[in-house]
Amino acid sequence: MTEELAFKSAQSLSRSFRSGELSPIEVVENLFSRIEMLEPILNAFCVLDRDAAMTAARASEKRWAAGRPLSPLDGIPVSVKDIILTKGWPTLRGSLTIDPDQAWDVDGPAVARLREAGAVIFGKTTTPEFASKPVTNSALTGITRNPWNPALTPGGSSGGAAAAVASGLGPLALATDAGGSIRIPASLCGVFGHKPSGGRVPMFPPTPYASLAGFGPITRTAGDAAMMLSVISRPDPRDFCSLPYDPVTYEVELERADLSALRIAYSPTLGYANVDAEVEGVVRKAVGSLKDAGARVDEIDKVMNSPIELLERLKRGFADYAFRHLGPEKLAMIDPQIAAEIEAARGADLAEHFDAEMERAELHRQMAEFHQTYDILLSPAISAQAFPAELDAPEGSGRYGWIPFTSPFNLTRQPAASIPCGFSATGMPIGMQIVGPQFADKTVLQAARLFEKILPWAEFRPGFGK
Repeated sequence: MTEELAFKSAQSLSRSFRSGELSPIEVVENLFSRIEMLEPILNAFCVLDRDAAMTAARASEKRWAAGRPLSPLDGIPVSVKDIILTKGWPTLRGSLTIDPDQAWDVDGPAVARLREAGAVIFGKTTTPEFASKPVTNSALTGITRNPWNPALTPGGSSGGAAAAVASGLGPLALATDAGGSIRIPASLCGVFGHKPSGGRVPMFPPTPYASLAGFGPITRTAGDAAMMLSVISRPDPRDFCSLPYDPVTYEVELERADLSALRIAYSPTLGYANVDAEVEGVVRKAVGSLKDAGARVDEIDKVMNSPIELLERLKRGFADYAFRHLGPEKLAMIDPQIAAEIEAARGADLAEHFDAEMERAELHRQMAEFHQTYDILLSPAISAQAFPAELDAPEGSGRYGWIPFTSPFNLTRQPAASIPCGFSATGMPIGMQIVGPQFADKTVLQAARLFEKILPWAEFRPGFGK
């Protein structure tokens, strides 16, 4: 087992497969050796299938040897969050309420596209129950831990995905984000996470939360995320809300951007958030580095009024519908906090729900107007530092008080990413959020690529960075 191989980017692995320097089999063998060492500490996976991974790796090796790879992702290991249907493996959504003994014979759209591209899907990553908490723990799988300090949380709900990528357990992870579930753990684990524009990546099965949710990549580089998005954004007829397919090759487009041409706004609070002073200081220093490199950045005190109460009203309507069939017996099996939220949502008022949808439309209009002036908006990704893994939130913050920056852009369906931008005094990574106009995934990824040249982060690994 070698650490250098474990931390190779997907793009680098693809080049090595093409040249014959490496084979997918070597990569998978190295991956599982590393999983055996680190998984008992991190608890990032709920399903691992070495046999399936090796079968896929052998097939990929033959294709590369014949000069006929299915795509640049052929042979690259990818993990899948346990919210997404994956043929042959149960999708339990972190919950004891779902019966694993049933037919699991359907791939979700993004998983299907990854298989068609030759990716090696080797396991499923942990999530809190129904992906409904910004940390990663559940009665089903226990507590997932942060590779930078296993006493601390990796965030959530894609905490297993972020912890795996940060610790070299696969270069690519497929995750989901309906309120920050990609960006929160990406920030806390020091990796790159991109929530695409709503509808950019087709989804199935349908869910009441679909208008908030997006499927996207967690990786160590913007280039890897771009390469993955080029595949998972391909069309699927099962999602009637997906965007028209845009056949852009995102990884090729990354280098076609000029830092000085970007109109950038930086808002340390968006106008309402309370932010840890050290977090804000690290992000502000990173913004200063961008300015020093030639970026034009305006600081904006207020971008919007707090949309948190709006989101809560909207979620009540969604939760009332989504969990309407759960009776007392099933509710007793669910995380008590989640069960309490489900019960509180019972009988949600239809008029209140659509009032919230109209307010959401107004927020979208405000942000569309904002982006007439600015190409991208920067902010902290979260407002707090990492906290003990046994807790659901930092002491004194309230369950959602520490994540005020991410959910507004699920409401507006804008593309948004978290990039590592520095470290706290204790050596924990801190993330900066990049937000683009609706549909401008390319702009967000291009900005991330420009920023990683100025603020290189992929070289930092758990145990390093102080």
